[in-house]
Amino acid sequence: MRLCCAVLGLIAVLLVTGCGSIKSEKDVTAGWSAERLYQDARENMSAGNWKDARSRLEAVEARYPFGGYAQQALIDQAYVNWKDDEPEQALAAIDRFQQQYPNHAGTDYMLYLKGLITFTPPSAAFSKFTRQDPSERDPKGLRESYEAFNELITRYPDSRYATDARQRLTWLVGTIADNEVHVAQYYYDRKAYVAAINRAKTVITDFKGVPAAEKALYIMYLSYDKLNLPDLRDDTKRVLDQNFPNSKYYEQGLDEPRGTLWNPINWF
Repeated sequence: MRLCCAVLGLIAVLLVTGCGSIKSEKDVTAGWSAERLYQDARENMSAGNWKDARSRLEAVEARYPFGGYAQQALIDQAYVNWKDDEPEQALAAIDRFQQQYPNHAGTDYMLYLKGLITFTPPSAAFSKFTRQDPSERDPKGLRESYEAFNELITRYPDSRYATDARQRLTWLVGTIADNEVHVAQYYYDRKAYVAAINRAKTVITDFKGVPAAEKALYIMYLSYDKLNLPDLRDDTKRVLDQNFPNSKYYEQGLDEPRGTLWNPINWF
């Protein structure tokens, strides 16, 4: 019993001694002004030191929350997190910025950055290996990107980012429409003809002038035929023939030849 007490006492002494010898890590930025923190953050950003840049920017926001540097620090946090492959943190910074500074002069840039982040989610990087068409992925990110770019050009049509946003919107509209066609074909292949028609109609009504409209009309034509609705089938065929004379789908059917895919990740 005495031996146990002695051992426990020795352990306690060692622990106390050890704790006393451990010094807390010193914050090298203690006492720095907002300007100095921000300038150091910018230097780290230029060098690609995202971790240190993030640390300085967060310090600016935490220590000097009501100054102009805090606003710019939040903008830069979004960019740093995006470049450091932390899209969720980047989007969180953008949302926080929009809530706190809804009329800030940098709002157009934040909308543009939000569109870029969701334009090519991390999974897009693997499509060059899987050969997956971007339109076959979950369209959630594509729609979020569309909404951000669309808000940008609507609110800030003369923004320096508007031209590029319009180009990306054109691609997004076509790709989202292609996704609707993929879903329509999925339903058709599983004999869910009403669902296939409804999904194909979305392409016709919501996306004007997109190439995917040709295949959407063909799916509707086939589905009406399967449902034994000759009047609707023939009406759809007339629209298809009028807009796409000698449609390729009459010969090749629904299966598309898979060529070299363009991947939006190469846009950057």
